[in-house]
Amino acid sequence: MRLSARVDYALRAAICLADAGQAWTRAERISAGQNIPLKFLESILLQLRHGGLAESRRGPDGGHRLLKNPAQVSLADVIRIVDGPLVGVRGQRPEHVDYSGPAEALSQVWVALRVNERNILEEVKLADVAQGKLPESITRLLADPEAWTSRSPH
Repeated sequence: MRLSARVDYALRAAICLADAGQAWTRAERISAGQNIPLKFLESILLQLRHGGLAESRRGPDGGHRLLKNPAQVSLADVIRIVDGPLVGVRGQRPEHVDYSGPAEALSQVWVALRVNERNILEEVKLADVAQGKLPESITRLLADPEAWTSRSPH
């Protein structure tokens, strides 16, 4: 799975908003704290607003904040707002990809991949990350030493 810079930045921005609670947080503060280019961040915050996740207010006491309880907003929710479906194959949903011959079962692999991504990304909430308290199912995965080992084709 590859996450775009936009998704990475959006997740970090949403986590910062979750950490701030109901306080208005200025984009400049998130930008500086997370080393996210301000113009890029502003467009992401606009997407989060259009996606119904955040709101903004102008003025000296303004900024951005979450509209929803961060304990109910999953990482998957944020990803879908800024990047669309979790798993796509050549721009299509995995269940709409057809293969023939010996590759026919590959579409089933893509659907299974989506199931596993959903299981993780929908379970982890913004509040979990902001508080540094990941769900037990995630910490169990992280306890496996193989989780921390990269595998390269060489």
